[in-house]
Amino acid sequence: MQAHSSSEQRLLEKIRQLPPEQVLLVEDFINSLEKQNTEYSLTFAAAKLSEPVLLKIWDNPDDAEYDTL
Repeated sequence: MQAHSSSEQRLLEKIRQLPPEQVLLVEDFINSLEKQNTEYSLTFAAAKLSEPVLLKIWDNPDDAEYDTL
Protein backbone atom coordinates (compact mmCIF):
# COMPACT_ATOMS: atom_id res chain seq x y z
CA MET A 1 0.00 0.00 0.00
CA GLN A 2 2.91 2.32 0.78
CA ALA A 3 4.36 1.95 -2.75
CA HIS A 4 1.00 2.84 -4.27
CA SER A 5 0.76 5.92 -2.07
CA SER A 6 4.26 7.14 -2.96
CA SER A 7 3.74 6.65 -6.71
CA GLU A 8 0.43 8.48 -6.39
CA GLN A 9 2.19 11.34 -4.60
CA ARG A 10 4.87 11.52 -7.31
CA LEU A 11 2.21 11.73 -10.01
CA LEU A 12 0.28 14.40 -8.18
CA GLU A 13 3.41 16.50 -7.74
CA LYS A 14 4.25 16.22 -11.44
CA ILE A 15 0.71 17.14 -12.45
CA ARG A 16 0.73 20.15 -10.13
CA GLN A 17 3.83 21.47 -11.92
CA LEU A 18 2.20 21.36 -15.36
CA PRO A 19 0.50 24.32 -17.00
CA PRO A 20 -3.32 24.07 -17.15
CA GLU A 21 -3.46 23.09 -20.84
CA GLN A 22 -1.13 20.16 -20.20
CA VAL A 23 -3.18 19.08 -17.19
CA LEU A 24 -6.11 18.82 -19.61
CA LEU A 25 -3.99 16.59 -21.86
CA VAL A 26 -3.15 14.36 -18.90
CA GLU A 27 -6.83 14.13 -18.06
CA ASP A 28 -7.68 13.22 -21.66
CA PHE A 29 -5.00 10.54 -21.61
CA ILE A 30 -6.36 9.07 -18.39
CA ASN A 31 -9.87 9.07 -19.86
CA SER A 32 -8.61 7.21 -22.93
CA LEU A 33 -6.96 4.60 -20.69
CA GLU A 34 -10.21 4.15 -18.76
CA LYS A 35 -12.11 3.73 -22.02
CA GLN A 36 -9.63 1.09 -23.23
CA ASN A 37 -10.03 -0.81 -19.95
CA THR A 38 -13.81 -0.66 -20.24
CA GLU A 39 -13.75 -1.84 -23.85
CA TYR A 40 -11.37 -4.69 -22.98
CA SER A 41 -13.58 -5.73 -20.06
CA LEU A 42 -16.68 -5.77 -22.26
CA THR A 43 -14.91 -7.77 -24.97
CA PHE A 44 -13.61 -10.27 -22.43
CA ALA A 45 -17.03 -10.62 -20.80
CA ALA A 46 -18.70 -11.19 -24.19
CA ALA A 47 -16.13 -13.85 -25.07
CA LYS A 48 -16.65 -15.64 -21.76
CA LEU A 49 -20.43 -15.55 -22.19
CA SER A 50 -20.19 -17.04 -25.68
CA GLU A 51 -17.94 -19.95 -24.65
CA PRO A 52 -20.73 -22.43 -23.73
CA VAL A 53 -22.57 -21.83 -26.99
CA LEU A 54 -19.43 -22.11 -29.08
CA LEU A 55 -18.42 -25.32 -27.30
CA LYS A 56 -21.75 -26.88 -28.27
CA ILE A 57 -21.24 -25.85 -31.87
CA TRP A 58 -17.62 -26.98 -32.12
CA ASP A 59 -17.90 -30.16 -30.06
CA ASN A 60 -20.15 -32.37 -32.16
CA PRO A 61 -19.77 -35.83 -33.74
CA ASP A 62 -20.18 -34.58 -37.31
CA ASP A 63 -17.13 -32.39 -37.03
CA ALA A 64 -15.08 -34.80 -34.88
CA GLU A 65 -13.56 -36.46 -37.95
CA TYR A 66 -11.92 -33.15 -38.88
CA ASP A 67 -10.19 -33.09 -35.50
CA THR A 68 -8.08 -36.09 -36.53
CA LEU A 69 -6.77 -34.46 -39.72
